[in-house]
Amino acid sequence: MGEAELHLSAVCKRFARVVANHEPFPTKGGRSKDPYRALVRAVVYQQLSGKAAATIHGRVLALFPDKDHPEPEDLLSAPDERLRAAGLSRQKTAALKDIAQKRIDGIIPPARALTRLSDNEIIERLTAARGVGRWTVEMYLIFSLNRPDVLPIDDLGVRKGAEKLYKRSFTPKELGAYGERWGPWRSAAAWHLWRLMDTQTPEKAKP
Repeated sequence: MGEAELHLSAVCKRFARVVANHEPFPTKGGRSKDPYRALVRAVVYQQLSGKAAATIHGRVLALFPDKDHPEPEDLLSAPDERLRAAGLSRQKTAALKDIAQKRIDGIIPPARALTRLSDNEIIERLTAARGVGRWTVEMYLIFSLNRPDVLPIDDLGVRKGAEKLYKRSFTPKELGAYGERWGPWRSAAAWHLWRLMDTQTPEKAKP
């Protein structure tokens, strides 16, 4: 077991009985993903199956064949009709352009700049963009920035996992309060609660 699993096992006998059966929480990852690219991808993927979302995301990138990913200025200058023709809804088209504008304005900074910000500061900045909710940013914090102490209380899989582990119901607020005991490894707690429910961990945001 890793450091996270040892901590969870020490503070909770119920966790101690299950974490050894799961893959350890990955405490180290690769280079942090650019939040601008990650949010563009996250918005495209919202409310779609993985296959359909990947197809549309590929079509959007293909609109800019000379680059591996469009710059913010590229998205802003692209006619809405071209983006819609790639499969984006009107709402997603507007969201992508707002993400692009907020990158230009400095509200969504490069990944390196995010390392100096707290989790809450990152959530506040990135959710300022249209179409970007707290859950999306929490997944970015956990799987791209490898932040160890994020508990996504609005994630149904995490809540159901906690209810199965503790044999009681939780509201999001109750889970947040109860989960304070799992710090500073609340991301790892979420990781194991997902696995307890045999829920596929939300896919990592790709650059």
